[in-house]
Amino acid sequence: MTQMFTPLSEKNRTIAIDVLRGFALIGILLVNMPTFHSPFLYLDSFTYWPSEMDQFFSGIVDLFAQSNFYPLFAFLFGYGAMIIAERSQMKGIYFPTFFARRLTILLVIGCIHAFLIWNGDILITYAITGFFFILFYQLSGKMLLRIGIAIYCIPVLLTTFLPMQSQEHFGENSKAIQTSIQTYRSGSILDILKQRATDWIYMNVEMSAVILGIGVIGLMLLGAAFAKQRWLVDVDKHKRLLIGLLITGLILGFGTRIASSFYMDNLFLMNMQEQFSGAFIALFYMMVIVLSAQTKVGQKLLKPFANVGRLSMSNYLLQSIAMTFIFYSYGLGLYGSISYTAGFVLVFAFFIIQILVSKSWVTRFQYGPVEYIWRWATYGQKPTFKKTTH
Repeated sequence: MTQMFTPLSEKNRTIAIDVLRGFALIGILLVNMPTFHSPFLYLDSFTYWPSEMDQFFSGIVDLFAQSNFYPLFAFLFGYGAMIIAERSQMKGIYFPTFFARRLTILLVIGCIHAFLIWNGDILITYAITGFFFILFYQLSGKMLLRIGIAIYCIPVLLTTFLPMQSQEHFGENSKAIQTSIQTYRSGSILDILKQRATDWIYMNVEMSAVILGIGVIGLMLLGAAFAKQRWLVDVDKHKRLLIGLLITGLILGFGTRIASSFYMDNLFLMNMQEQFSGAFIALFYMMVIVLSAQTKVGQKLLKPFANVGRLSMSNYLLQSIAMTFIFYSYGLGLYGSISYTAGFVLVFAFFIIQILVSKSWVTRFQYGPVEYIWRWATYGQKPTFKKTTH
């Protein structure tokens, strides 16, 4: 039986990390929302939602959210893994065995999510790529930084020089659109299970899953490097570096994304934009939040995100459970019935609910419900759930 880590006290928590997790969750919901309420995998959004309002909000999401938040979450996963590695060493726990057990539980949770709740799961990818993290965690911060950058660049080479999915594969498929709408809106649970599996395979076809996984490994190592260098903890000591990263992320992130819109027929530039603009924009968001969290006003404004972020796994899965209930036949059956704009508004309405619930929850409990189960399964012993009152 492994000795159990005690939860970090409030004074020892890095509020910016909790805020970043909460902020990433609203961005991920923005990106995922169209796939919750419509056959987004198979359609052309320009023809499916032709109204100016829908196109406006779609453009907002493309610029500020698309491909920007999975890099942030992958970075934070690596950052958290390195914190666990350091705490394991302090406790005399053999990190590779402990972390492998933790990843195995995460893989089970991811499979439940992907095949029983919603096909757009990312936890399976984190669990599998996390095993590669074990090979690198003992390296220095500088070496982790170099290797992380090198690995993250590999997908650009693969997508540029290897034959990938054809445009037809990702083009609009009217038959798949109608099948999805009929199944998710009025199909049986068995029909939905089959469709969900079909969608998952479609999303991970050919090299897609491999390319995503390689990118995630690179981002995890970058997160581990930041943790080892303590750049997000000793902020005053590294403020000039962080400001430099903020400016770099702003210019290269949004600059690359805007410039790519003028060269959409250039495969290399599109791949560069797809791989790098999101990561640089994520870097910009990260630095804004880390620096803002150093001020009293910033801490007050960001606190709601911190509460959500402390329950990041539970809140991520809650988004899928709630949205599939709203849109699938075993719930309200509204799949294919709302506009892009309505989905956009629903994101913020639901996130406000998550903020309120999370604030109430963290005052009473040590962990979110899924985090509690994950911890219990990892350690093999029941942790303390409720906070003690004095």
